[in-house]
Amino acid sequence: MADIIQLLPDSIANQIAAGEVVQRPASVVKELMENAIDAGATHIKLVVKDAGKQSIQVIDNGAGMSPTDARMSFERHSTSKISKAEDLFAIKTLGFRGEALASIAAIAQVDLKTRQHDQEVGTHLIIEGSNVVKQEICETSAGTNFQVKNLFYNIPARRKFLKSNTVEFRHILDEFQRIVIAHPEIYFEAFHNGAETYHLPPSTLRKRLVNLFGKAINDKLVPIEEETDLCKITGFVGKPDAAKKSRGEQFFLLNERFIKNAYLNHAVLLAYDNLISPGTFPFYLLSISMDPERIDINVHPTKQEVKFEDETLTYNIIRSAVRYALSQYNIAPSIDFEQSPAFSASGSSANPVSGKMLIPSSFSKPPVMDSWEQLYQGLEKTAAAPSKSTLTQLVNFEDGNEDRKAPVQIHQSYILSQIKSGFLLIDQQNAHERILYEQYLNQIREKPSSTQKLIFPKTLNFPTHEAVLLESLLPYLQKIGFEIEGFGKDAFILHGIPAHLSNLGAEESLFHELLQQFRMNVDLDWSEEKKLAALMARSSSLKKGKIMSVTEMKSLIDQLFACEVPFKSAFGKKCFITFELDQLESKFNQ
Repeated sequence: MADIIQLLPDSIANQIAAGEVVQRPASVVKELMENAIDAGATHIKLVVKDAGKQSIQVIDNGAGMSPTDARMSFERHSTSKISKAEDLFAIKTLGFRGEALASIAAIAQVDLKTRQHDQEVGTHLIIEGSNVVKQEICETSAGTNFQVKNLFYNIPARRKFLKSNTVEFRHILDEFQRIVIAHPEIYFEAFHNGAETYHLPPSTLRKRLVNLFGKAINDKLVPIEEETDLCKITGFVGKPDAAKKSRGEQFFLLNERFIKNAYLNHAVLLAYDNLISPGTFPFYLLSISMDPERIDINVHPTKQEVKFEDETLTYNIIRSAVRYALSQYNIAPSIDFEQSPAFSASGSSANPVSGKMLIPSSFSKPPVMDSWEQLYQGLEKTAAAPSKSTLTQLVNFEDGNEDRKAPVQIHQSYILSQIKSGFLLIDQQNAHERILYEQYLNQIREKPSSTQKLIFPKTLNFPTHEAVLLESLLPYLQKIGFEIEGFGKDAFILHGIPAHLSNLGAEESLFHELLQQFRMNVDLDWSEEKKLAALMARSSSLKKGKIMSVTEMKSLIDQLFACEVPFKSAFGKKCFITFELDQLESKFNQ
């Protein structure tokens, strides 16, 4: 039998390696910016076109490279950071493997200009698919100008899996934020399609956070600074009343490198025990300084996952540090930081804080119907629908539609409604999400909603990353009934809101929550209109804890069963469950 094992050509091996390092344009941004920081740059400019699909350019004033180093930097495993295996456990730089540039050059067209500060001329390299097309002497500024064009141009199958420009640029901004937060001492600029997105001069960490997330965050920050034999922890945590209903503004930095660690995240949340409402998440930025020999960052190509020599002790120190910082501001009970870090952080008597929510007033106009049976014609053919016999039980209310028993609210979260064979238990939030989802989707696709004008137009200001996203959603929001337009950088003018919304004054909170939801569901594989309808429904629906009148409950039931798919919310959660009388009787006869 002939031999079948062979070595892969370098071009294919590089493309395979690229798949581990470069998942999307944001991966290139991360690698190039980290290289600039490792080169000692004090000024870094990011220039992106078409969310990085057309071009990603990083310009820095760092050390620059010699002609030989410029060429060698594109070879696999070429690095100036390590020379022996032991060096892996003393890494103090962001990059060290020597895979990034080789991987990028394998799946893109690269244009590099670089010059060392003590040289009069620099080097110009053009590489396409790992092949050096040109290398020549050139005039260029000291530092490095790295441009990556047409990402995945030679791997069409990978390129077609890239998401929309909105999604890809969102990922780029996420990577950019993580890097600039870790290095407030560096001057950063960012441009997208010719427009300036960020202008961040060197500053303190607090000022950098304000520049990124808006002025409102300044009063919500609680500083942390603790030092133990194991590590030093600095940064900020958010006050409990600033906790949000979505994740996204939680950052761990380990030796100035962004990391992800669910175990340490749990330590922070435990420190907030009894201080924030369930299902909400506090802001935090915790920078951990630790001896590199106590950690292993060489566990994943992106270097965002790490292993700690003593993870349990690190967990307890973080929990203690956060709780202590909150206690210093009379937010949590005072604690003694000198006692064992394994002490219990529970026992606070503080009350959870619930955020203000915009409550739709759509319950005042129930749909017109002749009978409950008409609502279910054809629904038994839907894949997600229950059987016909179950549907018959649902519509067969005790005394008919008009005189049916009044529904009852349970724990301000569920609605109990009697039917002939037993009763329904409706989740008021999931049900209202389904109602609003179908309404919003219909408005976007077919019948734009009417708008109620505001007496005085409002100026709304957003952090840059939210403003960019909001700009892309304006056409859809206008169909839903928002009369809103751009008003300079990161600002918008709101002239009107959908006619069915009430509680004027909470519009900005609604937008912030909507945009946060979009950020956390940026990879949801739906059309933009479906995604907006679903997330808008989630953001503006009735929440658990909202007291409802009998009239409102009846109207919600009517509207739910008038939906095309009343059984589940847009995100697949059950809107109601049925209980039969024989189920109840069996419970009492056990």
